[in-house]
Amino acid sequence: MIFNRAIATLALLLAANVALAGGVMKGDAAAGEALVGSCAACHGADGNSLAPTFPKLAGLGERYLLKQMKDIRDGRRPVALMAGQVDNMTDEQLADIAAFYDAKERTSGTTDPDLVKLGRKVYLAGIAERKVAACSGCHSPSGKGNGPGGYPALAGQHAEYVAQQLEMFRLGYEDESGRTNGGDSKIMRTIAFGLSDLEIKAVASYVAGLQ
Repeated sequence: MIFNRAIATLALLLAANVALAGGVMKGDAAAGEALVGSCAACHGADGNSLAPTFPKLAGLGERYLLKQMKDIRDGRRPVALMAGQVDNMTDEQLADIAAFYDAKERTSGTTDPDLVKLGRKVYLAGIAERKVAACSGCHSPSGKGNGPGGYPALAGQHAEYVAQQLEMFRLGYEDESGRTNGGDSKIMRTIAFGLSDLEIKAVASYVAGLQ
């Protein structure tokens, strides 16, 4: 418990420092609506994708979504299915898209009842013996995230997509072919590296059912 409280405190301090840093471009949701026509095929007209491998963008967090789109555009986060989608967009256009989707309401998902206990443990308490921090420290106990700090909302996100990203972060801890755009602190890579396949599946299922 002491370990998890320390990690949570560190996460909040990092979030505060990021928020105080300023310079974050605020988007125009109305302008963003005119730019998302091609996004709907995968992510849904309101940002709630139907396919479990495509993330729900609705309510994801404006700061987080803007960073991800910029990282994809600039090659820091290779996503094959996003090839060419944002390549020619300006920071302002991406900010407008982020604002549009963040203003939408996220649909709910479900949790596998057989995985609830383990998923809840990982999400709310972490795994002290492996120094895996609780997810709730950054993403909030309710899964609503921390918008100003840039931590995405996880509640209702597709379990399959969450598990896929955790596996990519885990790979990225040792291999650059995994997901490595989480910053120099490697928080997500370190956490994912300490999780088993079953724990990843369980925590991904748990967040999908958070309301």
